[in-house]
Amino acid sequence: MSGALSQPFIVMKFGGTSVARPENWDVIARLARRHLESGKRVLIVHSALSGVSNALEALPAAAMDGRAEAAVAEIEARHREFAGQAGLSIPPALELLFERIATLAAGIALVGEASARVRAELMAHGELMASALGLAALARAGLEPTALDARDAIAARNNGEDARAYLDNTSDADPDAELQARLNSETLVLTQGFIARNARGDTVVLGRGGSDTSAAYFAAKLQAEKLEIWTDVPGLFSADPRLTSGARLLKALSYEEAQEIATMGGKVIHPRCIGPARRANIPVEVRDTFRPDLPGTRISGAPGDDRPSLKAVSVKSDIRLVVMEGAGMWRQAGFLADVFTVFKTCGVSVDLVSTSETNVTVSLDPDPGLDTNRLDHLKRELEPLCRVRIIEDAAAVSMVGYGIRRILHQLAPALEAFQDKPILLVSQAANDLNFTVVVDGPEGKALAARLHESLIGSVSQSRVFGPSWAEITGPAEAKDRRDPPWWQARRDALLDLAPGTGGLYVYDRATVASQAAAVAGLGSVSRAFYAMKANNHPELLNTIHGAGLGLECVSMGEVAHARKHVNAMKPDEILFTPNFAPREEYEAALRLGVNLTIDGLHPLTQWPELFKGADLILRVNPDRPKGHHEHVKTAGPKAKFGIALDMLPAARAAAEAAGARIVGLHAHAGSGVAEAEHWREIGTILAQAAERFDHVRLLNVGGGLGVPEMPDAPVLDLAKVERNLQTLKKAAPGFDLWMEPGRYLVAESGVLLTRVTQIKHTMSTRFIGVSTGMNSLIRPALYGARHEIVNLTRFGDAPAGMASIVGPVCESADLLGADRLMPETEEDDVILIATAGAYGQVMGSRYNLREPAGEYVLD
Repeated sequence: MSGALSQPFIVMKFGGTSVARPENWDVIARLARRHLESGKRVLIVHSALSGVSNALEALPAAAMDGRAEAAVAEIEARHREFAGQAGLSIPPALELLFERIATLAAGIALVGEASARVRAELMAHGELMASALGLAALARAGLEPTALDARDAIAARNNGEDARAYLDNTSDADPDAELQARLNSETLVLTQGFIARNARGDTVVLGRGGSDTSAAYFAAKLQAEKLEIWTDVPGLFSADPRLTSGARLLKALSYEEAQEIATMGGKVIHPRCIGPARRANIPVEVRDTFRPDLPGTRISGAPGDDRPSLKAVSVKSDIRLVVMEGAGMWRQAGFLADVFTVFKTCGVSVDLVSTSETNVTVSLDPDPGLDTNRLDHLKRELEPLCRVRIIEDAAAVSMVGYGIRRILHQLAPALEAFQDKPILLVSQAANDLNFTVVVDGPEGKALAARLHESLIGSVSQSRVFGPSWAEITGPAEAKDRRDPPWWQARRDALLDLAPGTGGLYVYDRATVASQAAAVAGLGSVSRAFYAMKANNHPELLNTIHGAGLGLECVSMGEVAHARKHVNAMKPDEILFTPNFAPREEYEAALRLGVNLTIDGLHPLTQWPELFKGADLILRVNPDRPKGHHEHVKTAGPKAKFGIALDMLPAARAAAEAAGARIVGLHAHAGSGVAEAEHWREIGTILAQAAERFDHVRLLNVGGGLGVPEMPDAPVLDLAKVERNLQTLKKAAPGFDLWMEPGRYLVAESGVLLTRVTQIKHTMSTRFIGVSTGMNSLIRPALYGARHEIVNLTRFGDAPAGMASIVGPVCESADLLGADRLMPETEEDDVILIATAGAYGQVMGSRYNLREPAGEYVLD
């Protein structure tokens, strides 16, 4: 397009997900056309196709491993597939880029290394290839974009020759009269993010997330009217929606607030892109490419509300702390200057700082180049000044908002959440925008979710706070990603079964049978034992046993229950895994002849006479904690289960002294694991540990198979689990693999039915009271577990807003679900709580002298 216009540019940036498919470019064309038809000029900045940057980053390693041709072919195929789907011929420019990638990869394979300059050039090809396709896609949509090579407009500030200069560069963002003149007659321009050129003419890149920064540079250089960041979420939120569906869309923020949220863990926009826009006073809008009618987040010079208020709770994981201690720092003039000179000399950037008379603790900015060697060097340089400890895997939980100092008193009740958490560092920002607490890494996400629920979850919609994630995604969640749950088809029967008061657990036998058959069908698993503590209903136990699974018991009471209620139960079909049980239970298990697991040295060293001639399994603590909450993680330094790996020689010696044989090793890291690779990793640890023993023939990789907590949550791919276990079998032949799936078999089979007792509106919260609570289902209070909750009476009705579902127990923790999207609800409606077949009735109590829910099995 041509014809000089006086209108300023609108800069539109589209990320990798937004440009990944041909149909997405049709959306981009429509969005650009809106601005063009209103007389605006448009500059589109785009990323590489989703996943391509990762593939290019991994290409040097693949080339050095002899896999260059296959890796290059995969990248090329990704772009040819795009062209084929779009009905486009491959542009000649794209063919040349394919050839250049192949040449670079071949050169890396030949010399056996890849310089930072070569890596930068490789990485730049992702955006350049996407540009070639994007130009053709926009032309197909009826637009005539002008191509601009971003390297001709973005000049690198750092012209050095080190890795950072090539792989994590920056640029000036002053108004660029030459660029403005060059584009003066253009109305639609397409260019790349992420890439720039140094003074020597070499290609450099701006670091991961650099496309956002590129767009901000272009906006500032062109003195644009507005910068739009188009991504796959509707804007910035008051928390990560993966932590809580109650996270609220933030409709308006100041530059400073957005910078804090992005810096302290928000991943929607890159922190580095805010500065250029702020200095040029260009408003930034974060919008959703796939839901363009949503308002998004507007970032400008003024906050949406300038009253002191909390806007967001964020968490940043993988924090590294440097703790410096010593009496010598007390009243020592210049001590901090000396310390920070060391950090500067070592090239290590500091983020948070906390000081006392004898302690200075700092957190380090993320830096991919901060490897063990550099850390060791930093420690050596600091040690003449003080004692030094480096703490890995911490998490920074930040409360972000304008005027945070003036509302600290409002945070006090929520800060009770820290009472049982070891706090490693506290920082109140000098800019009065955040209050940050650093805790152990595994605590971070759960703590952030609790703080958000306490401080932000119930606020009303306003100029700042928009709808919650649950409200925004409600229509999308209705599109099932898998088969509808069984209870939808049996709604009428469940409504008939719903009790008049209290609660009733209803289990679908067919679901249990299907899950048990799936586990029994894992060809790599020699034996599977259902962890019956999850649900000990006799009919379900027989269904599981009938599918070919044994039972795992953690008490002699469970062993007796299994032997009494399960038909034809043989001792060898029982796996007994006690934890801190009395001596009598071990004696009883040995008399019965069940499989026995020992998870500590005490039984072997203190009661050796019990185990003479016995075959035993040792439970190992693999120091790989997994799970959705601390209380379901059963490995790691704080877990009470298992024998530490470095104590296994002592365990072997104790077993030999007792005359017992160690025939198996067992590990269970936790529950709710969604990564299919987990059990292969556990098995690998066990196989390596087995080398210390003479008679180990079985490896029990535990359980914890994850169950989705929400309708649109990803489902654990059991076929992928099987492929990983087959890999383990090949790497460690000669071992039988055992498994202990518990919740996976029964959770989705069960629902809890109860009736609405009262509706209450308190301030900005709607409470739906029901006739049973934590006395029947304690998992939400105990674990922070999330269960889908629906009004079964009005299933399918339109949502009427958020509500918290609470029980009748006289405890604040009697909260079955907070911030749920619910329809209009009335007294006596039937409420269904899904995925309640595990750790429900078995954990019930008569607290407040209220009877827990009963049970019923549907055939």
